[in-house]
Amino acid sequence: MIRPSEFFTFCKITILNTGNSLYISFFGIAHFNLTHMKKITFFYLMMVSFFTVGAQTTIPHKAAQINAALLAASTPLRSGASVYGYNESGEWVELQKGTNELVCIADDPESKGFSVACYHKDLEPFMERGRVLKAEKKSHQEIFDIREEEVKSGTLPMPSTATSMTIYYTNDEANFDAVTGEVKHGNFRYVVYIPFATAASTGLPTSPEVPGMPWIMDPGTHRAHIMNTPPAND
Repeated sequence: MIRPSEFFTFCKITILNTGNSLYISFFGIAHFNLTHMKKITFFYLMMVSFFTVGAQTTIPHKAAQINAALLAASTPLRSGASVYGYNESGEWVELQKGTNELVCIADDPESKGFSVACYHKDLEPFMERGRVLKAEKKSHQEIFDIREEEVKSGTLPMPSTATSMTIYYTNDEANFDAVTGEVKHGNFRYVVYIPFATAASTGLPTSPEVPGMPWIMDPGTHRAHIMNTPPAND
């Protein structure tokens, strides 16, 4: 796909502005002579058109999204996991109907890098609420505050026991093959949600002292969770 910044070079556009007329040559073949009244409108339409094309996001095929999402799941659970991702229009849809306790989500094509995750189905209300609020353009802090209030009021259920999530990611998008769903040099991050747990109740520090050390993040809140991030491969 041609980037907007590369368009003029690729098309070999020649522009000559002489007073009230604007002469434009595409590839040295197609020529346009625009009057002063028309040239601003022409440029506006041209730039909107090509910047729109450049902003389009390619959605990987359904099978590729499923294959990639399931990389975050343990092998025995992959065939029965529910998988959610995106259709050709970029809408959030179910890609694979599940039969076990695991929910997996595909990579967000609008986000930098590559990241998929699988988590216990009891976390789905919490995760879905976050997706809804994100779609409403809420900030990270706003999402946190809204869910904190809703969990405390009982309108947003959270698991009553420790519940896990696994993230598989790479910071380099070039490591992800959108055709096959294969990922090179991927890394794991492990999360165990324990709502309102603290350092005192778990015996864990609030920051890691060495790479891969478990620690508790957001202690004392609805989003309290144990983090374990092994050293990265990329």
